[in-house]
Amino acid sequence: MNQNHLQEYDFSGRVALVTGGTRGIGRQIAFRLGQAGAKVVVNYRSNQVAADSTIAEFRKAGMNCMAVAADVSNQQEVLRLVAETEDRMGPIDLLVNNAGVFDYLNHAELDAERWRHTMETNVDSMFYCTWAVKDKMIERQFGRVVNITSIAGLEAKPYAIAYATSKAAMIGFTRSAGHAFASHNVRVNAVAPGLIDTEILADVEQDVLQQLIDRTPAGRIGTVDDVASLVLFLLSEQADYISGQTMVVSGGRVTLP
Repeated sequence: MNQNHLQEYDFSGRVALVTGGTRGIGRQIAFRLGQAGAKVVVNYRSNQVAADSTIAEFRKAGMNCMAVAADVSNQQEVLRLVAETEDRMGPIDLLVNNAGVFDYLNHAELDAERWRHTMETNVDSMFYCTWAVKDKMIERQFGRVVNITSIAGLEAKPYAIAYATSKAAMIGFTRSAGHAFASHNVRVNAVAPGLIDTEILADVEQDVLQQLIDRTPAGRIGTVDDVASLVLFLLSEQADYISGQTMVVSGGRVTLP
């Protein structure tokens, strides 16, 4: 875990909840928030070993943090997650909806069960988590939400129809919720990563990976810190006039109009 960042932001006193926060992009976002002084809650579904390792590393770095197991595709579990966070850390100021699943399937392999699982994990969880915190954010006149979507939501993905649809839905949710909450000083934005060096790439064949790199103008795979840096900016007061937006982190591979 890279600890050599310039401390550009100060989240001291803020409570941050990161779903899917024990690995990959979510873990780096949580780590950077902790570095910047936030009280961090990392959510995970079932991997206790990863959760223990994450919290041990964060605490070794001097962070105020905890891990909470919850299936965020289940509304009741989300309500429990939020209640436990508020009880132990305080009201949630910063929410990062990062939990998600990805299936690489052609249309013949995609069935109703996999479709439903993808939507519940990627879209429903975002709605449940945002709705569990937004009323108190509005009451306090302060809240920051960032949704981790994907460039798959901006492109045709014939081998990932359910995933691409779910990520496009996240972009639509971000646009409308950002508009709805902005007058209450509650900002909602999204980050759409491209090719990022996470555990997902372990299953990608080398020739396919090289083709993706060749299609990326920056000529490299992105890092989790490339994504985390933008997320922290959107959560910070430097982004005070930004809401309802989706920002792409793809090395120039996909650009918005």
